[in-house]
Amino acid sequence: MKNTKKGILQLLAIILVIALIGGFFIAGVKYEKVPGIKDLSLGLDLDGGLSITYETAQDNPDGDKLDMTVYRMQKRVENYSSEAQVYKQGKNRICVDIPGVDNAEKILAELGNSGNVYFVLGCGESGVNNIVDKGEGKFELARSMEEIIKAGDLVLDGADIDDAEAQYSQNNQAGQATQGTQYFVNLKLKSSGTSKFYKATQYCSKYYYTGSSSADYYKRFLAIVYDGEVISAPGCEEPINSDTATISGSFTYEEVKTLATTIKIGALPLELHQLQYSIVGAKLGSNALNTILFAGLIGLALVVLFMIIFYKLPGWCAGISLAIYTGIMVGCLLLFDVTLTLPGIAGIILSIGMAVDGNIIIFTRIREELRAGKILRSSIKLGFDKATSAIIDGNVTTLIAAIVLYLRGSGTIRGFAITLAIGIILSVITSLVICRFIIMCAYNLGFNKEKYYGIAKETKVINFTKHWKKYIAISGILIIAGIAGLAIGKANSGKALNYGLDFIGGTSVEVYFDSADKVPANADIEKIAGDVLGSTPEIVKVDADNAIIIKTEKMITEDGNDTLITQLKDRLNSEYGVTSDNIEVQSISASVSGEMKADAVWAVIISGICMLIYIWIRFKNLAFASSSVLALLHDVLVVLMVYSVFRITVDNSFIACMLTIVGYSINATIVIFDRIRENLAQRSKKQSIDDIVNLSISETLSRSINTSITTLITVVMIVILGVDSIREFAIPLMVGMICGAYSSVCIAGSLWLFFIKKFKKEA
Repeated sequence: MKNTKKGILQLLAIILVIALIGGFFIAGVKYEKVPGIKDLSLGLDLDGGLSITYETAQDNPDGDKLDMTVYRMQKRVENYSSEAQVYKQGKNRICVDIPGVDNAEKILAELGNSGNVYFVLGCGESGVNNIVDKGEGKFELARSMEEIIKAGDLVLDGADIDDAEAQYSQNNQAGQATQGTQYFVNLKLKSSGTSKFYKATQYCSKYYYTGSSSADYYKRFLAIVYDGEVISAPGCEEPINSDTATISGSFTYEEVKTLATTIKIGALPLELHQLQYSIVGAKLGSNALNTILFAGLIGLALVVLFMIIFYKLPGWCAGISLAIYTGIMVGCLLLFDVTLTLPGIAGIILSIGMAVDGNIIIFTRIREELRAGKILRSSIKLGFDKATSAIIDGNVTTLIAAIVLYLRGSGTIRGFAITLAIGIILSVITSLVICRFIIMCAYNLGFNKEKYYGIAKETKVINFTKHWKKYIAISGILIIAGIAGLAIGKANSGKALNYGLDFIGGTSVEVYFDSADKVPANADIEKIAGDVLGSTPEIVKVDADNAIIIKTEKMITEDGNDTLITQLKDRLNSEYGVTSDNIEVQSISASVSGEMKADAVWAVIISGICMLIYIWIRFKNLAFASSSVLALLHDVLVVLMVYSVFRITVDNSFIACMLTIVGYSINATIVIFDRIRENLAQRSKKQSIDDIVNLSISETLSRSINTSITTLITVVMIVILGVDSIREFAIPLMVGMICGAYSSVCIAGSLWLFFIKKFKKEA
C-alpha cells in the first residue's frame, strides 16, 4: 500500500510536469506575453533574410574598436529588423544577420563595403576647389581624398561621428515658405568632432553665394564623402557650436534614410570589407521548416513504437521521458535564446535518436540482471548503476565533438553544435534521472512483474575476433574505392571532391518553381544567367524540390551585386513569374572557402586528440584510446569515400557531418569497451583475452543493433521527407552511422586485442 501511494504521487508529479510543459506552449500560442514555440528565434534559412560576413581592413584590429564597430553595426541594422544580430567571428570578422527582410538586395547595396565617411570643405582656405558641381544636385570630388587630407581640408571622419538618424517634422502654418512634412538627417557628433565642426562651419558661414563665380558657391558647402563619392553637399548658414546638427533639403524619407544609414556605416571605427553574403527567401525557409519538423515527428513516433514493441513497459517509459525531453529541449532553446536553423533542427532530431541509446543500454542491463536471477527492484537499480559509466563516457566524447564543432564552425553549423550539445546534456539527464523516476513510478503502481520488462536470453557468443582479417579487407576495399573516387574526380573535373561554394568561393542562386511543369530547361536558364552574369554558369536541376541552382565561381559582389542580382531576378520574374521569395542567393569569397577546408581537417584532428586523451584517462589504458580513435578514423575515411564516389556536395555541413559521425562512432565503441573493462575485472582463469572481447561484443550486440535502428529511423525520415540541403547532410550521416556500428562491433575490439598482444601489456 505504501508503494502504491508513492507511485500515485510519482504519477501525479509526472502528469504535472507534462501539463506544465503542454500548458506553457499552449499559453505561448494564445498569449503573446507568454513565450512559446512561435517565439523561437529562427535562423535565416527558416525565416528568410540576409546574412553578411565582413572582414576588417586591419589584420589585427584593436579589440575595443572591434567591439565598438559591432555595437554601431547592431544599432544601424536594427533599422531594417528588430531581430537583426551583429556578432564577432574570430579576431577580425563581423557577421550581420537580418532575418525576415524582403528587400535584401537593397540592404546589401546600402551596406556595401563599410569604408569611412568624411566631411570635407567644398573649397579649402587656399581657394582650391575640392568638389565639382555637376548640376542637378550632383557633385564629384575634384581631388583625391589623400590630397584633401594633406591640404588640411578634412573636417570630420567617421571617428568623430556618434550617430545619424532620419527624422521628419510637420510644418502646416500658413505663410511659411515650406509647408507639409519636412525630412532631414539629425547628426550627432562626439566630443572630438564638436570643436572641429564648429571651426569648419565658422569658416563656411562667412561666405555667401553671390553668383559672381563658381568658387564662391563652393565656399559655403561641406561635402560628405563616402567610398570616394560625394553623397551630399549641404550648405552652412551659421556656425554650429553644438554636438548636433541637421542636414535638410528637398529630401524624400527614403533619401534621408539612405543618407543617415550611409553616414552611420562610415562612422564605424574600423573599415570593413565584405567577404560573403547569402539571401534566403522567407517562403523557402517556411517550407523547409515544415518538412523537417514533419520528418522529426514521424521519426520520433516510430522510435517510440519500436521501443514499446521491443522493450514492453520500459519502452512506454522511454516514450514518456522522450516527450518530456522534447519539451525541456524547446524550453532551453527559448531560455538561452538559441537561433534555430535547419542544421540545428537536424541536431535536435539526431540528439533525440541518441537519447534513446541511454535507455537501450539501461533496459538491456535490467534484462541481464533478471536473467542472472536478481529480483526486479534490484535489477532496475543495478541496470541503471551499471549503465551509468557507459552513458556518461559515450556522451562526453560526443560532447567533445560538439564543442570542437562550435569552436571551428560558423553560422548555421554553430547552431547545429549548440543544439547537439544541449541535446547531449539533456539526454544524460533524461536517461539516468527522468526515465528512472518514471520506471519506479510504474513499479510502485503495480507493474512489478518480470513479464512487463522481459528477461534477456542467454548470450550466444560470436567469435568476432576470428574474422578480423575479413573486416580489414572490407574496410580496405571501401577506403581504396574512396581514394580512386578522389583520383577520378580530380582527373575529370580538376577537383578531388565536389566542393560547394563554401569551399571554393563564388555565387549560387537557387530558384524554386511552383510545380514541376513550370521548371524550365537547363539551357534556357543558362542563357538568361549567362546574359546577366557575363559568363557561362553551371546549372543543376533539383527535381525533388522543383528547383534550379545557378552556380558560378565568379563573385557577384565584386561586380556590383545589387545590379546583377536585380537583373537576374527581373528576368526570372518576367519570363517565369518567379518572385523574390522563391530565390535564394549565396556568395562566398575564396579566403573564406580556404578556411572552411582548414576547419574541416582541424576539427576532426582536434576532436580525435581530445577524445583520445579523455578515453586514456577514463580507461587508464592507451590501447583503449588508440583503438577507439583508429576506429573512428576508419569511419571518417569510409564516409569520405561516399562523398568522393557519389560526388555529394562538400559544403559547410560536411564539417558537422564528420564530427557527428566521430561522436556517434566513439559512443558506440565506448559501450563495448566499457563491457570489456567490466568483464576483465570478473575474468575467470579459463577465459582468454580473446574470449573476453568476443563475450563483450556479443553481450552489447543487441544494444548496438537497436541503437543503430532507432537513430537511423530519424535520419532516414530526414532523407525521405527533408529538403534538399538537409538531405545532402543526412545521407552521408546515415552511411556514417552504419559504418560506426560496424567498426565498433567488428574492428575496435580486434584493434584493442592487437595492441594488447603486440605490446604484451597485461589486460
